[in-house]
Amino acid sequence: MLETATLKSHKILFLNTLAFTVCFGAWMFNGVLVTFLVDNQVFKWGPVEIGWLLGIPVLTGSLFRLPAGMLTDKFGGKPVFGALLFICAIPMYLLSKADSFTSFALCSFGFGLVGVSFSIGIAFTSVWYPRERQGTALGIFGAGNAGAALTTLFAPTMLNKLTSNGTHIEQWRQLPVYYAMILAGMGVIFLLFSENRKPASSGKSFSQMLTPLKHVRVWRFGMYYFLVFGCFVAFSQWLVPYFVSVYYLPLVTAGLFASLFSVPSGVIRALGGWMSDKFGGRQIMYWVLGASTLISLLIIVPKMEIFSPGRGIMAMRAGVVKEVTPTTIVVGEQSYALKIKPEIKPTSDTQMQIFPNKQTWQEPVVAVGQTVKKKELLAKGVTRIFFQANVWIFATLVFVLGSTWGIGKAAVYKLIPDYFPEEVGVVGGMVGVLGGLGGFVCPIVFGYLLEWTGLWSSCWMFMFALSLVCLTSLHYVVKKMMLEKHPKDMRKIEGTAADNH
Repeated sequence: MLETATLKSHKILFLNTLAFTVCFGAWMFNGVLVTFLVDNQVFKWGPVEIGWLLGIPVLTGSLFRLPAGMLTDKFGGKPVFGALLFICAIPMYLLSKADSFTSFALCSFGFGLVGVSFSIGIAFTSVWYPRERQGTALGIFGAGNAGAALTTLFAPTMLNKLTSNGTHIEQWRQLPVYYAMILAGMGVIFLLFSENRKPASSGKSFSQMLTPLKHVRVWRFGMYYFLVFGCFVAFSQWLVPYFVSVYYLPLVTAGLFASLFSVPSGVIRALGGWMSDKFGGRQIMYWVLGASTLISLLIIVPKMEIFSPGRGIMAMRAGVVKEVTPTTIVVGEQSYALKIKPEIKPTSDTQMQIFPNKQTWQEPVVAVGQTVKKKELLAKGVTRIFFQANVWIFATLVFVLGSTWGIGKAAVYKLIPDYFPEEVGVVGGMVGVLGGLGGFVCPIVFGYLLEWTGLWSSCWMFMFALSLVCLTSLHYVVKKMMLEKHPKDMRKIEGTAADNH
């Protein structure tokens, strides 16, 4: 790493961020394209097949992050990044020829290599900045995640224009060609204007470079990154079909709402880098994991309508039923008033309903001339509970969650150069692998959860559980470290807490 940042450092940071933005936009391409093709019945793929097609590019970009980071540490970022952009343009172009699930999956596996751009850019950026400014620099680089938002924002509109709103559906094949041209063009720009630089560890053998992976800390960082990055990647794609299926939004509108999640998560990563430099990565992660747990819990409850037995009416004394109307039941000389069924009006998402809405009424279960005993049921109670899960409230919570994860991504990668300053490429690559695997695994898990439960909100149940595990792990590690460094103070605190209980 350099002792001070220079103008050349800033130029490399700009090129890295621009190239990463292009790569990330291509990496998330299937989220929009697959949804469009299924929605227009070009291919009849179910939730599981969709989950696989969303996850395959992420799998490729995850598995090869470690070797990409090692190659960057060994040879420098310029040749590795430049070659990646040209290589990935080929399967992206071939996607325009795909006509089956298998061919689509193979092309997706190929262009998914753009996902390794993250570990290349992290390693190549870190060697141009001093340690005290690496959090901010890596945070700015990570803002290239906004490429996902650019795809979800503009690709649906482009697909509609290319196909004349579905009239000429086969014209969708032009869009992968455009993406391939953008990747190749970015490769030319990168090779022309960037300059190469290697870290001090570039002279190590590949086996020596892998030594840091023995530390448990690396795998713990990877678990946090599985959540804040992997789940970000997953939802960048999954939210498009989520909004279409749950809120019945058009594809273009769904892409716009999904971008509310992607844009802040990418852009705010720069702020997260600065915050991590100022307050420390571990402190920021505490807040991130706590917020992730809380927000996931809030949006677990699905949009739903429930009919349940309510308070009914029982006979106060035995007798014969003389009269039954929607409002009254007469048994002998005793009259019982019924609660009339209210009008159930259709509820739209334009109405801001925050809390569940309850309606109750009673329906007769006896007939005229029937003999009833004391405490026999005359009218059953019905309770209707409707929860709107308003799209605006949901989108706001998703916006906050995306921003929170964006800060968390920067915090994780602030911790890496703090503990492994000369092995950022290798450690960052391994953490990136684990994080990227989250982007691959989660859409598939979401698909199976949807199949098993029938609830779209089941994905948020998974997020809640994962966030809670990460938060518990971080708290345990920090408590253990504090006990090692300040045993007397920690025992005193724990003793006081025990006394209070």
